[in-house]
Amino acid sequence: MIIVHHLNNSRSQRVLWLLEELGLEYDIKRYQRDPKTMLAPEELRQVHPLGKSPVITDGDLTIAESGAIVEYLVDRYGHGRLAPARGGEDRLRYTYFLHYAEGSAMPPLLLKLVFDRIEHGPMPFFVKPVARAIAGRAKSSFIQPQIKRHLDFLEAELAQRTWFAGEEFSAADIQMSFPLEAAAARAGLDASRPRLMAYLQRIHERPAYQRALERGGEYALLS
Repeated sequence: MIIVHHLNNSRSQRVLWLLEELGLEYDIKRYQRDPKTMLAPEELRQVHPLGKSPVITDGDLTIAESGAIVEYLVDRYGHGRLAPARGGEDRLRYTYFLHYAEGSAMPPLLLKLVFDRIEHGPMPFFVKPVARAIAGRAKSSFIQPQIKRHLDFLEAELAQRTWFAGEEFSAADIQMSFPLEAAAARAGLDASRPRLMAYLQRIHERPAYQRALERGGEYALLS
């Protein structure tokens, strides 16, 4: 039996969605973030030394990292579903976006989250002006331009095809959902990029996505 070690408000929601798309049976072991630090609990280190989510166990195997989990599940249980056939351009795009989601799209979004917290978080009054000035400068000069560049790139990609790998929905779209939902929640993705907003609407309407939300519970993007 596949077990998803599911941290609330985290990337592991994508794993639940993938499992629902594949029609696989699975159990969920739930973990809650510390309400003050928003960090994962120490219990997750008993599953994987880094103590991060997502992590799955499948028999004797323990697999971490979203991309590795997606590839493992699709390769082992997909039977040709949710991945384009090898050797074509769609497969190359599939592989690219499977890794782009975490390797390129997420870092500036995470930086924005960190610097937003620095800018608006509690701190000694004599430090506030300097910390907020540094955070504001980092966001305006580097982070926001990088986010804009990525969103422009992705909007242009969807002008050429319905889904990121091609005309068929794939696991790359599941992987891409998290950075786009994060961008919509806290980084300015809005109706000015209609193709990306329509894309989010399409994935939210998928029955498997809705079932994953029902099983995963409350979901608010934090990390």
